[in-house]
Amino acid sequence: MADLRSIAGPFVVPGPSGVAIRTRLKNLTDQDELVLRVVGAHLGSLAAGDLKQRCADGRGHDSRRWAERKRDLTGLSSSRWAGSITKASHDQWALARRGLAAHVQGLQAGIDMLAHRLSQPVGQKGTKRVPGGCRSRQEWHAKARRLACLTARHAAALAEYDGGRVRVVRGGRRLLNARHHLAEAGLTEPQWRQRWQAARWFLSADGESGKRFGNETIRVTDDGQLSMKLPAPMAHLANAPHGRYLFACRVSFAHRGQEWADRIAADRAVAYRISFDAQRVRWYLAASWQHPSVPTIGLAAALVAGCVGVDANDDHLAAWHLDTHGNPVGAPRRFFYDLSGSANHRDAQVRHALSRLLHWAKTCGVKAIAIEDLDFAAEKTREKHGRRKRFRRLISRFPTGRLRARLTSMADQTGITIVAVDPAYTSKWGAEHWHKPMDSPTKKITRHDAASIVIARRAQGHKARRRTSPPPPDQRDRVGHRSLQAGPDVPGCEGPRRRIPGPRTRCASPDCDPNAGDQCAQHRSGHTTAHAQLMHSS
Repeated sequence: MADLRSIAGPFVVPGPSGVAIRTRLKNLTDQDELVLRVVGAHLGSLAAGDLKQRCADGRGHDSRRWAERKRDLTGLSSSRWAGSITKASHDQWALARRGLAAHVQGLQAGIDMLAHRLSQPVGQKGTKRVPGGCRSRQEWHAKARRLACLTARHAAALAEYDGGRVRVVRGGRRLLNARHHLAEAGLTEPQWRQRWQAARWFLSADGESGKRFGNETIRVTDDGQLSMKLPAPMAHLANAPHGRYLFACRVSFAHRGQEWADRIAADRAVAYRISFDAQRVRWYLAASWQHPSVPTIGLAAALVAGCVGVDANDDHLAAWHLDTHGNPVGAPRRFFYDLSGSANHRDAQVRHALSRLLHWAKTCGVKAIAIEDLDFAAEKTREKHGRRKRFRRLISRFPTGRLRARLTSMADQTGITIVAVDPAYTSKWGAEHWHKPMDSPTKKITRHDAASIVIARRAQGHKARRRTSPPPPDQRDRVGHRSLQAGPDVPGCEGPRRRIPGPRTRCASPDCDPNAGDQCAQHRSGHTTAHAQLMHSS
């Protein structure tokens, strides 16, 4: 039997470190929209030039070069606008470099897999852990060409990474490629041009603690008045003192509005970003800030009232409530969603399913939700899964990281702790140990429901197996022990109880009742009568 891989222990997922909320800017006048378009286009051109300089500097960039870039932009905008632009350029370069590093690792994983398969004899069968060889000489030849292609791409990507070169498209590479396929995208050239320009505008301002209402560049007062500090070349458009422009709309945040109001009342930093949705022709204002680091709750304290195990699947979340001893309570629940369509549609479906899950967990009275620590980042290559296109498509669109991040953020507001567990063997052991016992004519469960039990038990520190069933009625005792979960420190909780050392005689203990050895004194049917008849006959 092959050795099972080691299973990591459960851990409490840290809460979110920041908050981002958004609202729509309504009742904007024509002059307001004109100012937003002019300022956004001007700052967008400055951001594009600064990003070009940052990418050209590569790994040789330092604080002195950063100060020079900011100094060049200050005269064309302001010191605060220049600081926001340079910081955004630096963050964009760092994000592109992390993406390039992940691309290099993915290419190396594909090269290693193909090299192993090509080294095996043709027709060699593989196992679950080690892949075999190619099925035919034709496939071997195709994989050899694929290996040469990946090797060349890996060498080019590695050279770019070592040289500090990155590839960034302001506005998005997908939108850029849509310019050459307008018919497939369902756009005309003017429509595409409007979206492209709106995506390249720059209207973001970092917050400053201690300043009035937490931001001097884009300011929102406690009564909802929105104003903006105009760049130096646009100072003639100001309608308020100190080169500011007051907008006619009033801003209000429905989600976390009180938290935002308390923050600006204390003059704590709040960053703002104004964006334009060219498809809906709407303006939006997003506010964001960071949380102070708060120590996470302990694992034992989170599981004191039980746990809800969640098995994430392609079309639904399978959940089951477990008590403190690891026993399933009630019936399983399933929260369905649809991952087809656009990214916004998928994100809305996931949020709706998570909202229903959290509401149900609150009604159960638990303080923790256990979920698998899934990560398909290195599992999507065609070299590993080969012809399993359906499975590759499934794991490619499955939002593992986004699902856990959204669940953690949404659970933080409800007082529920998220516990991540190792996903090893949860579906296999759930189907083996829990599917059949929990299934009944009135309650049909799936293997995903059984996996949710294993996930919750692993978070609680219990083993996946149930206790052994009672012995048959014809063996020793007529009534055996119940098939319920015992504590993790109880002897024999995972199988037949171990023999306890000590004598196994029928002699009465000295500490027992004096009549314990007198069979006639016991209330046992037939014994006294039989004893009396025996004495009379003698």
